[in-house]
Parts: sequence; structure tokens; C-alpha cells
Amino acid sequence: MMPAPLKKQLASSLQDGFVLKRSVFQPCLELYPMEEWNLMMQKINKLNRFVKKNNDFIRRFTAGVKMVEIDALGRLLVPKDLVAFSSISKDVVFSSAVNIVEIWDKDLYEKSISGEDMDFADLAEEVMGNINDDDNGIS
Repeated sequence: MMPAPLKKQLASSLQDGFVLKRSVFQPCLELYPMEEWNLMMQKINKLNRFVKKNNDFIRRFTAGVKMVEIDALGRLLVPKDLVAFSSISKDVVFSSAVNIVEIWDKDLYEKSISGEDMDFADLAEEVMGNINDDDNGIS
């Protein structure tokens, strides 16, 4: 069941549908609004398929991709192979990842954000520390 506030945020994408796929880096699923998926596919379609690494990447990136819809009651049917990949058991977390939504098993999500395997302050500095091109005072 999709949380009502999230369903409301995705309202403009509901009629177009979504793509559900395995995450590249985490044991979770990624829910792409169709518009975002099409933008991603435009990038991927520019890759030269006669370069083996590109071909291998495309195959693995699109492995298990499913077209899905959110029904009128806010339910999202997750195929069994994707449930198995993400180890979703009982409780689920929907996490915003800028232009997509990550779908996690609650325990795995809590473990991933616990910070046990990394220092978030160091990560934030490494990723965002050299971005100084805005006038909004944030960076």
C-alpha cells in the first residue's frame, strides 16, 4: 500500500505508470515515474552496444524491470522476483531519492542509514563539499 502523502505527490504520474527495478547499489527497489524512466532510457540508448562493457551494463541495469501501476486504492503490486531481490518481508519503507522512490525492507533500510559502515559527515563533504556555484547560501 502506497502511503497517501506519497501517492498525492505522484498524482501527476499515476496515469502514465511506473517502472520498478532492482537498485544498482543497494538491496532495494527503485520506482521510476514513466517520465523519469524515459529520460534514463534516452541516456542509456546513447551507449554504443558494440562496446562489451556497455552491453553488459545495459543487460544488468534493465534486469528484472517491470512496468507497474498504482491502483485506485493506492496499492502497488511488487512481482515476486523483485520481492526476493530486495528481501522485503513484512514492513516496507518508501524513501525519496530525488526523482525516484526507493522501496526497502524496513530492517534493511534502518541498517543502511544507521551509519555503522560510514561517517555521513565525511560522505557529505566528499560529495557536496566542492559545489559552490549557487547564490542561495546553501553551498
